[in-house]
Amino acid sequence: MKIGFTCSCFDLLHAGHILMLKDAKEQCDYLIVGVSTDELVKSYKNKEPIIPFKHRCEIVAALNVVDEVIAQKNRNKIKQFQEINYDVLFVGDDWKGSPIFNELEAELKDFNVEIKYFEYTKDVSSSKLKSILQNIYNLEDA
Repeated sequence: MKIGFTCSCFDLLHAGHILMLKDAKEQCDYLIVGVSTDELVKSYKNKEPIIPFKHRCEIVAALNVVDEVIAQKNRNKIKQFQEINYDVLFVGDDWKGSPIFNELEAELKDFNVEIKYFEYTKDVSSSKLKSILQNIYNLEDA
């Protein structure tokens, strides 16, 4: 059985998330999805998610392409591999060619793990949705 793993904050779930998860599931038998804890998101984005961790987990778990949801408590992909023992890691293509992921590819290759990069859905992001909501909120307050 081929085990796939991907992770994200999944705040304000949108079409880009869904397409990535569907594509990932098509390339593995069992898809594990890490949802970043609120504390982890705060540590690297310096802001809190809009949707609380527990609710984001429930939303992602409700998707039929997701077999298992786990808490992503750190961003260390080697540690995650040691805990999960996945066969393929799915990440966004904005990481492709970066020093961190070049090194990670080399390390995971020793365990016969591949990294598949997915193209981000253009013009869709949680940050953009938050900005739109903020603009609507500000306009309604005026």
